[in-house]
Amino acid sequence: MVLARRLLRRTAVLVGALLLLATFSFAAEKPRLRVDDYDITAELAPKAHKLTARTQVRFTALDDISVATFELHNALRVTKVEDAEGHPLSAERVTQDSTVRVPLSAGISKGASSTLTFFYEGVLQSADESPVEGLKLAYVGEPESYLLYAGRWFPMVGYETNRFTATMHITVPSSLMVVGSGRQSTSLATAQVNEPPEEETVLRRGKPVKAEKARPPKSAQVAGKTTYTFIWDKPSFPGTILAGQFTVTDTNLGGINVQTYVLAGKRPLAQSYGETAAKEFEFFTSLYGPGPSTTVKVVELPDGTVPSAWAPEMAVMAARAIKEKVNYRLLANAIAHQWWGALVSPANRDSFWLSDGFARYSEARYVEQAAGGAGFEEATKDMAVGALAYDTVPLGSIGKLDVFSPEFQSMVTDKGGMILHMLRWVIGDAAFDNTMRAFATQYAWKAANSDDFRQLAEAQSGERLTGFFTQWLDSTGAPDFKNKYTVYRLGSNKGFRIAGEVQQDLDLFRMPIEVKVDTDGKTEMKRIEVVGTDSPYVIETFGRPRRIVLDPNNRVLKNSPDLKMRASIMRGQQLVQQGDYAEALKEFNKALDANHNSSLAAYRIAEVFFLQHNYQSAANYYRQAYNGDGEPKWTEVWSHIQLGKIFDITDQRERAVNEYRQALQTHDDTQGALEEARKYLQTPYKREVAKDSSGM
Repeated sequence: MVLARRLLRRTAVLVGALLLLATFSFAAEKPRLRVDDYDITAELAPKAHKLTARTQVRFTALDDISVATFELHNALRVTKVEDAEGHPLSAERVTQDSTVRVPLSAGISKGASSTLTFFYEGVLQSADESPVEGLKLAYVGEPESYLLYAGRWFPMVGYETNRFTATMHITVPSSLMVVGSGRQSTSLATAQVNEPPEEETVLRRGKPVKAEKARPPKSAQVAGKTTYTFIWDKPSFPGTILAGQFTVTDTNLGGINVQTYVLAGKRPLAQSYGETAAKEFEFFTSLYGPGPSTTVKVVELPDGTVPSAWAPEMAVMAARAIKEKVNYRLLANAIAHQWWGALVSPANRDSFWLSDGFARYSEARYVEQAAGGAGFEEATKDMAVGALAYDTVPLGSIGKLDVFSPEFQSMVTDKGGMILHMLRWVIGDAAFDNTMRAFATQYAWKAANSDDFRQLAEAQSGERLTGFFTQWLDSTGAPDFKNKYTVYRLGSNKGFRIAGEVQQDLDLFRMPIEVKVDTDGKTEMKRIEVVGTDSPYVIETFGRPRRIVLDPNNRVLKNSPDLKMRASIMRGQQLVQQGDYAEALKEFNKALDANHNSSLAAYRIAEVFFLQHNYQSAANYYRQAYNGDGEPKWTEVWSHIQLGKIFDITDQRERAVNEYRQALQTHDDTQGALEEARKYLQTPYKREVAKDSSGM
C-alpha cells in the first residue's frame, strides 16, 4: 500500500507524495462487484524479471452484471480465463485504465457469487506500463523483488475500499526469503510432470493386445526453488509481497513480536528499527486497542519506488529511509496503518481521510509522546501546510480527483490529519481518545464512511458536530484571523480589561479558539467562540497586557503568511519532482516574495539552479539561504555543503574545503550532513557521481 511524504517533517511523508504524481484515473462510478477471496499461485524468476501466476478470484455481484472488470498491471498478459466450471472465457485488455474485462456467458444476478480463474504472465522490470504512470510499484529482479498491492499484480477492484481474504503461494529461488501477510509455511517447490505411459492389455476384436495407458500428471519437487504460503483469513488488504536475501532480526516487547527484514547492508540498523517499531506499536495499542495482529514485519524496500508502504502485519520502508538515526516518523505512519487501513478502512474514495489522515495524525501523536510539545507543534504545522497547499476541492468530495495526484494525497493525508487535530481541541482529549478507540473497535475488519465517524464522535462527546464536519469536509478555505482590541485600565487596582474583536473572512465559520495574553505577571489563556466574520470578546487580567496572540498552539487550521509561504514551497517541490523547473521556480519565488528572508525558499531556488547546472545563480541563493532566517536550521549546514560542491565542480578546491569545514562547525547532522561534509573533505565532489543535489 502506498504511501507517504515529507522532508524533515519526516523524511518521507512529503517525499512519498512527491513520488506519487500520477495521471492514472480510477473509475469513480459505483462498483459493480466485490472481491471476497483470492487463491494466488505465483512464481518469480528474478533473473528474467518474470512473474507467472494463476489467480482464482471469488467475487459477489453488487448489481446484475454481464461483464466482470478487474484492474491488472499492463505488463501482465492474460493467457487464459476460466469460469467456475473450468470453461474458457474471453478477456479484453484495456490498457488505458489498466483493466481486464471478462464477458460472462450467463451473466450474474445481484447478490450472487461466482469464481473466475486468471492465468497470466509478464516481465516486471520498469515503470513503463505501471498502473500509476512513472512509478514502479511491481518489480521482479535482484537483489529484491517487490509486488505492492498498489501495483495491481493480481486482478483486483476497489483500491483500498474492497476488503478481501487471501491465500498466496509464492515460489522463488531457494536463496530468497519471501515476506507477506498472515500465517506462513514453506515447502519445496513442486511442478506437475507427465510420466511415461504404462502398458496394459486390452481386448481388440476379441483378442488381447498390449496398449499404452496414459498416467495422470504427478507432482514432483523442483530443485533450487521454495514455495512460501501465506494465509490471511480476515477481510483486509493482504496484497503486498517482497522477496529478497533478507536477514531477520526478532524483537519482542510486551507481547508484540517485531520481525525486521533487511538486506545485508542494513543489518547493523535492524535492531534499533525493531525496538522503535515495538514501542510505536505498543503506544498505538494503548490509544486504539488491539491491532489486527501482534506481529509486525518491518521490511526493507529497494529505492526507486515509494518511500513506504503497508499491508496487514507489514510496515515497509525504502532503503534510503533506513539510516543510523531511526526515521521514527515514517515508521510510525506505516505502523499506524495497521489500525487505519488494515483494521478499519474507508468505504469509498471520499472517505480516504479515515485511513491516511488518521495515520498521519497518529504519527503526530507519537511525535508528541516521543519529542514533546515542540515536536508535536512542528508536526501540526507540517499538516497545516499540506492541508492548504491544494485546498480547492472539499475533502468530502475528494473522490473526484485521481487517487495518486498530489492534490488528493495532500488533502486526505494532511487536511484529514488536521480535522482530527481540531476535533480533539473541540471535544477535549478524553472524548477524542474514547472516539478513536471506539471507532477502531466498532468498525474492526469493516469499512466506514465519514458519517459513521461523525455519529460515533457525537455519541462519545455528547455534542452535536454536524456543523464542524460540514465546515471542514464540505467546504474549502480556512480563516485568516485578525485581532482588533483596546486595553482599559480598571480602577481601584483591579487590573486591565481587553475589549477585542476577532475578524475573519468566512461568514459561516464557527470554531472555538484560544487567546493568549502575555502580561507583566502571569500569562492568561482564554477560550472564546468565533462565529461569523466578527466575534467580540472581553478578557480581564491583573497585569498589564504586553502581547495578545490568537490560537497560539495552532489548534485551528488557518491561513497565515508563513503557511502560505510554506505551501508555495511544497507545490514547488512537487513540480521539481515532475521535472517542471520553470513552474517550480515560480512557486519558490512566490514564497520568497512572501518572506524575503526565508532560508527555505532561497535554498529551494538554489536547488533548482543546481539541477540546471546554473552554478553561479545556485551559489548566490545558497549564500542567501545561510544568511536568512535560519528556518529550518538544516538549511545552513546543507547550503555550505552545496557551495562546497559548486567550488569543487568549478576547480576551486581551497574554497570548497572551506565550505565543508564551515558545514562541520555547525554540528548539525540532519540527514547525514556531517558525514557528507567529511566525505568531500577527503575526496573532491564530482558531478557525474552525485545521485541528487543535496541528499534532501
